[in-house]
Amino acid sequence: MTGPEWVPRACTLPTEEQPLRLAEWDALFATQTAAPYRPDALRVRLEIPSGPGSEQRARDLAERENGCCSFFDFTVSRTSEGVVLDIAVSEEHEAVLSALAARADRAAAPGGAR
Repeated sequence: MTGPEWVPRACTLPTEEQPLRLAEWDALFATQTAAPYRPDALRVRLEIPSGPGSEQRARDLAERENGCCSFFDFTVSRTSEGVVLDIAVSEEHEAVLSALAARADRAAAPGGAR
């Protein structure tokens, strides 16, 4: 699943706004310093470089996403290398996380959406 067809019914973001939100995620994914890390099927970790507003940008996007898709559990933390965004879901929403992680993977690949 690569497009909005993987967005679950539990998402309350209006359909016409979903492509814009995906574009925001893609823009964040394009800043990753490494490929996403999947410690298990229900979690993914993104590493984002520190920079002006990078932590706040990740927090803002996570907060807005949680407003429409409350099944996500986001944790944003600062490290010496930058910002870490951990995303977790329940088993019921594993496919949604996998689709989001696949988008992040493509952005991290050489020649990806950067």
